[in-house]
Amino acid sequence: MIPHYSSALLISDIHLTPSMPLTAQRFFDFCEKEAPKVEAVFILGDLFEYWVGDDAGLLSPFQQEVKRAIATLSTKVKTYYMHGNRDFLVGNDYLSKTGMTLLSDPCKVSIGGAEYVLSHGDGLCTADVGYQIFRSWVRKPWIQKLFLRMPLKWRRAIANHLRSNSMVQYQRYASAAPEKNLLRSNVTQTACAALLAAQNSNKLIHGHTHLPTHHVEHFNEQEWQRWVLSDWDLDHPESVMPKASALLIDEQGVRYLDLIKA
Repeated sequence: MIPHYSSALLISDIHLTPSMPLTAQRFFDFCEKEAPKVEAVFILGDLFEYWVGDDAGLLSPFQQEVKRAIATLSTKVKTYYMHGNRDFLVGNDYLSKTGMTLLSDPCKVSIGGAEYVLSHGDGLCTADVGYQIFRSWVRKPWIQKLFLRMPLKWRRAIANHLRSNSMVQYQRYASAAPEKNLLRSNVTQTACAALLAAQNSNKLIHGHTHLPTHHVEHFNEQEWQRWVLSDWDLDHPESVMPKASALLIDEQGVRYLDLIKA
């Protein structure tokens, strides 16, 4: 049976890290001010910049503050969590201590009287064949078990190396062929159509692409609506406009909530 709520807020791609204190503070404020006003909060992945195991933040004051904020929120509203491409190693220990309930990707929920399919979104970027191969490997349980048995120092080094390589590759593609890079890093209509057909739905919500907007799309006989969640960044005004929003759904419908002006 799918979860049913009269109201909910959905967020993703907060990329929490000590090096982005303004973004982190806005998340703490969100947990305290906006989130308790609805029945449920859905965090659709990439809450953290990266996650190399539940043990990694034990001695981090920043991570302890994040954990307290989420744990407090979970006592006020039902809080759901979905793995993203940066934090798919968030485990049962962290979920238990924060009170969050893990969602499968994809999953279906009912909010405000309508049903929606939720996904982080990276699995829908099927034009990036290389990434999909990488994703299929790192999501294997035995690979994850091997990684989590490594010393924490090694895990952090591997994560930083992968992040660095990913950034270099993205910049290379973006400068050489910006239009192709946009197609490569975005979801495909064929993937969205297949997912919604399998879920018997015509409403999709996801994050990952950092391209927040509402789409009405068609593919063959299918028609659907797609809402993309915003990433958050209040710490780099020199390179990007400040970004922070949530998707609010209730009986009045679906709308974006600007968390910068709030």
